[in-house]
Order: sequence, then structure tokens, then C-alpha cells
Amino acid sequence: MKILVFNASPKKDKSDTMHITRAFLEGMNGAEQQDIKIIDVIDKHIEYCTGCFTCKKNGGECIFDDDMKDILEEILESDLLLFSYPLYSYGMPAPLKALIDRTMPLSSMAMKKVGDRYFHVGQADFSKLRYMMICGCGFPNSRHNFEPAIAQFKLCFPNNHTIITVPESPMFNAPEADIVTKPRLELVKKAGEQFAKTGEIEGELYEEICSPMIPEEQYANIVNASV
Repeated sequence: MKILVFNASPKKDKSDTMHITRAFLEGMNGAEQQDIKIIDVIDKHIEYCTGCFTCKKNGGECIFDDDMKDILEEILESDLLLFSYPLYSYGMPAPLKALIDRTMPLSSMAMKKVGDRYFHVGQADFSKLRYMMICGCGFPNSRHNFEPAIAQFKLCFPNNHTIITVPESPMFNAPEADIVTKPRLELVKKAGEQFAKTGEIEGELYEEICSPMIPEEQYANIVNASV
């Protein structure tokens, strides 16, 4: 499988969320060797979409000559797009939002109705693509935190998507938390292996991965003691 990873954390390799993503990819590689490319979005020159719709009218050619041209080609050559990012203001970091906005050349102005929703007709065939979101946050639990990001991701990629959200993710960068983070990353590896083999993650394993690693109040007290 050809996997294109968008690491949208401004911290790049030091990203809390990338610990989770790397463990998942390690699990996938354990099942079968994957072709993986990681793009640090913060390093790319991506202009903001102006909404001119030129790309939708001239066969997908954007008015900007920047890194998105190559990124769009890589997207179309991939089998899985994996978006790895920390939760920023209940959504994705701005550089990733700019990148997703600039995928507009993949679709045309023409619309069609699927169910009760309208979609722009594609200018390219990306029906084979699968989509994954791995998102970490610094809150003690997932309630009333990830919902906007999840809703946006599902609307952007309504088919063939898998979403992993992990609270308390700053602990992955804290060596003193190894006693709880290392077992959690082993579960993530197992999930990656399952996904590579079946395209799915077993429900009980998924729920455990997305749950707090330590009691919520204990985590909040640790955070509060450090400020």
C-alpha cells in the first residue's frame, strides 16, 4: 500500500500525535511492508486558496505555482492518505486546513446528488483512496473536544475513512509516563497490523486506544501542577 502521511504538527518530529502515527505505521509494516512517505506540512509552501474557482474551470490548474502541484500528484498516486495532527481550537492546525482547501483542483464546478447531499464531480479519479485521521489532544478525555474535527473530516472524506482520537497525548513526549504510554503504543501497533490485514480496527481495541491512559482527574492535576 502506498501511504502518504501529512504530519500537520508544527513541532514536526517532536509532535505528540506522531508518536501514535509512527506506532500505527510500524504495526502496518509488521503485517506487510508498506510504501510510506511523510510530509511535514509546516515546511511546505502552500498559498491560501482564494476561491477563484479557476482550477474547477480549466482542468485542475491552480493559479498558484507552489508545492501543492506536486502534493496533488502524490495524492492521486497514493492508496491511503493519513492525516496526523494535534487538536487546535477543536479542529486542524491552519497549515493543514490550507492544504485541504487547495485540493479543490481535484473537483469540478459540476455537482451531483448522492442521498440528500450534493457533491462536486471529480476532475480526477481518486475512488481508490482511503483516508485516516489520527488526532491527539491535551485534554483528559474526548468528550466535547474532538467532535468538530471529526465532523469536518467526515464531511471532507465521507467514504473509506478511519478516525483515531487520543486524549492526554502530551504524555507520549514525557519519558516519566512510559509506564502507561508504551502499553498504549503497543495497542496502536496492533491496530495498525489489523488495519493492514483487514482494513478495519476491532471495536474493543479501538475503544481502548481512544480512551484516557490515566484517570482524568489525575491527568488534570499533573497538568495544573506544571503551570
